[in-house]
Amino acid sequence: MKKLSYLLILSGLVSVSAIAADSPHSITGNLYLVSDYQFRGVSQTDEDPAIQGGFDYAHASGFYLGTWASNVEFGAANSEWDVYGGYAGSVGDIGYNVGLLQYLYPDYSDADTTEVYAGITYKQFGLKASYTISDDYFDIGNGDGTVYWDATANFELPAGFTLGLHYGFTAGSGSQVDYSDWKIGVTKEVGGFNLGLAYVDTDENSFGKFGDERVILSIGKSF
Repeated sequence: MKKLSYLLILSGLVSVSAIAADSPHSITGNLYLVSDYQFRGVSQTDEDPAIQGGFDYAHASGFYLGTWASNVEFGAANSEWDVYGGYAGSVGDIGYNVGLLQYLYPDYSDADTTEVYAGITYKQFGLKASYTISDDYFDIGNGDGTVYWDATANFELPAGFTLGLHYGFTAGSGSQVDYSDWKIGVTKEVGGFNLGLAYVDTDENSFGKFGDERVILSIGKSF
C-alpha cells in the first residue's frame, strides 16, 4: 500500500533522529491502525480500516511543526496528507495553542482545505475552534467561514484506563450544514502500545451510513 510505505518511512526518520537530551528541539512520531477513520463524526474511509501516522517537531520556545497522513475513501481521494504549524504555551494550569492546518488530498485537490485554529485547556478540559479560510470545505462549495467547535475532557480511571469525552459542533457557512458529533472512548497502554475503543455518532441524517453511530477500535504506538 503506497500510503503505508510513506508512513513507515516517516516513522523510520523519527526513530533514527538523534537529539541531545538538553537540546531545545524535540521530534516525536506516531503510527496507528484504526477500524474506521472518522473525522468530525463522519467516516472518511467508507467504514473501512485505515493506517495513520505522522511526526511532530517542537521547539522549547513553543513553536511547532508537524505532518500526518492516512488513507481515505471518498470522491476520487484515496489519501490525506496534513501539514500544520503553530505556537503553544501555558500559564499555570491553563494551556493555549494557535496555528494553521492545511489538509491535502493528492488525488482529489478539490477537497483541499485550510483552517486556522485556536485552543485553550484547563487541567483535563479543552476547547478549540477551527475556522476555514479556504474557498471550499472538503469539497463542499462556499465553505469559507465554517467553524468547528471541539470540546474535550479526559479522566484517569482505575487500572490505567483513560476515559475521553468529546463534543463537536460544525457551524456551517455557505453549502455546509450545521450538525453536532460526539465521542466516548477509553484507552489503555498495554505492552508499549496504545489500545482504544470508542463510540461515535452525529445528529445529521444527510450523511447516510457515514454519519451513523459506530464503534471504532484502534491500536498504535507513539515514539
